[in-house]
Order: sequence, then C-alpha cells, then structure tokens
Amino acid sequence: MKKNVGSQLALYPTPAVVIGAMNGEKPTWTLAAHIGIIGHDRVLVSLAAAHFINGAVKESKRLSINMVDEGILPQADYSGSVSGTKTDKSALFAYEVGKAGTPLIKKSPLVMECQVVDIYQSPGFESFICTLSNTYVEEEHLDEAGTINYHTLKPILFEFPTYEYLKTGEVIGKCLSFKNEEPV
Repeated sequence: MKKNVGSQLALYPTPAVVIGAMNGEKPTWTLAAHIGIIGHDRVLVSLAAAHFINGAVKESKRLSINMVDEGILPQADYSGSVSGTKTDKSALFAYEVGKAGTPLIKKSPLVMECQVVDIYQSPGFESFICTLSNTYVEEEHLDEAGTINYHTLKPILFEFPTYEYLKTGEVIGKCLSFKNEEPV
C-alpha cells in the first residue's frame, strides 16, 4: 500500500553539475542539481533567483554545464556552499574558455556549452532554457564509435531530500530489451 506523502518533488537523484559563466573577465561557478532535458535540443538549468551567477548568465546569455565526477566533487561541493557575492570562486577550478565563450572546467569529464534562449521565472527560482552549442568529452570516455561511455565517465548523482551524493551503479538491462518478456 502506498502512502500519500503530499506534494513532494521526488524526481531524484539527478546528476550533480557545476554551472559556469563568465563574470566579466573571470569565471564564476555554482553547484546545481535542478537540471533537466526538455527535448532533444533543449536543457533546463534551474537556479535559486538569489544566486550571484544568475546575473552573469543573464548578461551573457551563455553558461556551461560541467559534469561532476569523484575527482572534482570537493571543489564542486564548495562552489555550491559559498556565495559569489562574498567569495571570488574564479580560481576554484582550472578552466579554459570554450568556442561559445563559456568557462569549461578542465578536470570535468564532460562539459556542455549552452546558449540561453528563454528564462522561466517561478517563485524563488530562475530556470534557464538552453540550446546546446558544444559538448566536450574526455577521449577516455568515448567508445570506438565516438559515443559517450557512461560506464567509464561515472557522473555523481545528487539526492536532494537527504543532501547526499551517490555513485552511478551497475547496468541492469538495456532499454526496450524487456519488450519480448511477458509482464508479470
């Protein structure tokens, strides 16, 4: 028997990412886990409206989404625990500027440069609707066909209600592979 626990957002865990944007000549960073796919050509990055980085994103209309793995988790966690209004986070990560002008964390295994095409406002949040300009992947995480191999990439997941980071797990099946089995 299921128990009604009210109107709770329960679509967790989600990938932990660091959002990057240029703040003048320097980057600024923040940890985010409210992200999503809204089509094959659009992503959503939702940030609390009070975040310092939001101003930089709105000014440039660009941001980077830097996948978090265990190697950068301590810095990623820190980037979400201090405010850019009080702390200069520009030196937190070694970075380079991508073709679309966004800061890319060098140690992030996968980075997407995004162009903001719309901003959806909700109480306390600004959700940036973005198209993808460029995706950069460490070659060790590409298979022979040039496809991203998430078995080696191993992104960190974030579970919001408990504020815990999780490792990705094992493969339990292929999508659409159960279609020939009789449902129980």
